Amino acid sequence: MATHAGPHSRPLTERLKAEARRLGFALVGVAPLRPSDHAAFYRAWLAAGHHGGMGYLARPDAVEKRLDPGAAWPELRSAVVAAYPYAGRSAEGEEGDDGAAADPARGVIARYARGRDYHRVLRRKLLRLRDWLAAESGRPLPAARAYVDTGPVLERELAQRAGLGWFGKNTMLIHPRQGSYFFLGVLLVELELAYDEPFTADRCGRCTACLDACPTGALLGRTPEGAPVIAAERCISYLTIEHRGPIPRALRPRIGNRIFGCDICQEVCPFNRKFAAPATDPAFVARGPGEPPRGVARAVHSWQGTEA
Repeated sequence: MATHAGPHSRPLTERLKAEARRLGFALVGVAPLRPSDHAAFYRAWLAAGHHGGMGYLARPDAVEKRLDPGAAWPELRSAVVAAYPYAGRSAEGEEGDDGAAADPARGVIARYARGRDYHRVLRRKLLRLRDWLAAESGRPLPAARAYVDTGPVLERELAQRAGLGWFGKNTMLIHPRQGSYFFLGVLLVELELAYDEPFTADRCGRCTACLDACPTGALLGRTPEGAPVIAAERCISYLTIEHRGPIPRALRPRIGNRIFGCDICQEVCPFNRKFAAPATDPAFVARGPGEPPRGVARAVHSWQGTEA
């Protein structure tokens, strides 16, 4: 149910959502831009050093933008948050890694990295959505900004505020009927749209599957206020992607054969086991050794004058 709709914003917002779905986004919601509800937790998390070596997260100017985007960009009013599915169960209906995780001779790459670069794929779609919105509203949107995991915005908080899901104990945003295997894209615009009700329920309940399965103990449970905590400095995804320098010796045996990223806390989540669906966009279908992503292969064939 949407709220805060002006006389013309509700129909426009519904058409915007339909266009986002046409572009391939599985979920889309709209939230107002206002200060973060989790500023105190975020600052305490940084102070505890749980961001590891990701200094860009603690840079003062970036922190201020994340915690109060309205102060950084006063002309912006709304956040359009869209979720794009990338993986889950295999085409055969099997959840997991085809046995790769149990085979020490094989390296495991996180699902999100098995296809094309999602930053480029989603950013192009968000910019197309921006252009559609500008044409449909009859207003140029010179201040609009599109972010896909690279800008100073708290995507998951905005997504929760836009009604797309809740923060799981693994810190992922989880949708009750689609799980967590999706990318989040955020389009900030200078229009007041019809805003969705935030997702306030915590559907994790007593489940501790992700906490129990994390081999490095990176998931620390919830704070008394209910916020899930991750020690990024122990997370396999951080250690195999963001970390610079040698991996601490004590953690090396626990990483196993995961060489780029980690999906363990998502693999064991009941919502993914029950609801996650195969990737439908060819750009994110897993490829074999030496095989370029589907879209890249098609572009190369086209350039060479042959059919893909």
